[in-house]
Amino acid sequence: MVETVDTLVVGAGQAGIAASAHLSRRNIPHLVVEKDRVAESWRSRRWDSLVANGPAWHDCFPGMTFPRSGPEAFPPKEEVADALKGFSEAHDAPIRTGVTVNSVVRAKGGSGFIIDTSQGVIAAQNIIAATGAFHHPVFPKIIPETAGVAQMHSATYRNPDQLAEGAVMVVGAGSSGGQIADELQRAGRKVYLCVGPHDRPPRAYRGRDYCWWLGVLGLWDVAAKTPGTEHVTISVSGARGGETVDFRKLAHGGMTLLGRASGYQDGRLLIDDDLADNIAAGDANYLDMLTQADTYIDQYGLDLPKEPEAHELPCDPDCLTLPLREVDLAKAGITTVIWATGYSQDFSWIDLPNACDAAGAPHHQRGVSPEPGLYYLGLPWQSRRGSTFIWGVWHDASHVADQIEIQRNYREYRPEPAMKRDPCHE
Repeated sequence: MVETVDTLVVGAGQAGIAASAHLSRRNIPHLVVEKDRVAESWRSRRWDSLVANGPAWHDCFPGMTFPRSGPEAFPPKEEVADALKGFSEAHDAPIRTGVTVNSVVRAKGGSGFIIDTSQGVIAAQNIIAATGAFHHPVFPKIIPETAGVAQMHSATYRNPDQLAEGAVMVVGAGSSGGQIADELQRAGRKVYLCVGPHDRPPRAYRGRDYCWWLGVLGLWDVAAKTPGTEHVTISVSGARGGETVDFRKLAHGGMTLLGRASGYQDGRLLIDDDLADNIAAGDANYLDMLTQADTYIDQYGLDLPKEPEAHELPCDPDCLTLPLREVDLAKAGITTVIWATGYSQDFSWIDLPNACDAAGAPHHQRGVSPEPGLYYLGLPWQSRRGSTFIWGVWHDASHVADQIEIQRNYREYRPEPAMKRDPCHE
């Protein structure tokens, strides 16, 4: 028995829930399937103390509320998951959990798809891959398993108590790596942090959160990264009510900053000579944001308090002026290495010739695939800088639903019968 639906949405995270809401608004029949629980990534695939990196007033769908935290706070991950689930229920999203999609193929002799799932076969005219792009943790094979240290990805880190006693090295200083390293240091651990290229925006400036500044400055709508910055992460945090990430401050508190990890030899982790450059580039990004904000305030005459101290950077710590080029793991007492090195994407379950390139990255234009009827949602930079944020995926979902409705109208179009000519009345 083959179940039939107009549009199948794969994934019930923020992308799938947004897709469902927009499809419902357009009266497009659909089904959302999810292999786990609704918003599962928020619940179980991040560390215990994670909070949203944007304030609740900004990081939400229209009408979504966070009653425990309030609009100005950075809600904890469980509250975000509950808010997404509550939103889906309020909109009667047709979500079916516990369903794994095994494969998608083109229907023979038709324009739709045949989807093999753990609960049977589904035929659909359209399919939205709303699984995002953070599928498999990237785990660099730099340190051998025989090195005598525990190694884990940030995806499996939960809290300091799960780690063996001893110092910890965190590789990667984006939002995840920076927050985990800070948490470990506050827990009394000696921490080494490998800092690669990064953007380091102010958490807030002159009374406004950086999410607000990105909005009024038009930076959320930047359509693509500047060439050469594809691997630059953003180091920002909503922890403890929101703080600007300051690597110098962390170092003055006892953390040892390092450049990027590049190799391993005889018990020593080899370090690139790029720490000063990476910190300087992060500082430049930070100061440029302040300058743009000041210019905007002056141009539009806003009455916002001045904050001259925000332009003052702490003095350089010793680990920045005299950077280490290698670390002997045993001598440093390092017992755990946490790789905060991101994720790879996996769309191998979509068996369509034009779905992805040779590296597995999806072909698409704002989420619309060259494969008719196939759409993506939740991808980084899908249409703009904000695409992976909750509010950003909402706008991308609207565009994808629009395209489905447009194609649906084309398919349903039937020309009116031609009027017969009457020569007597010509």
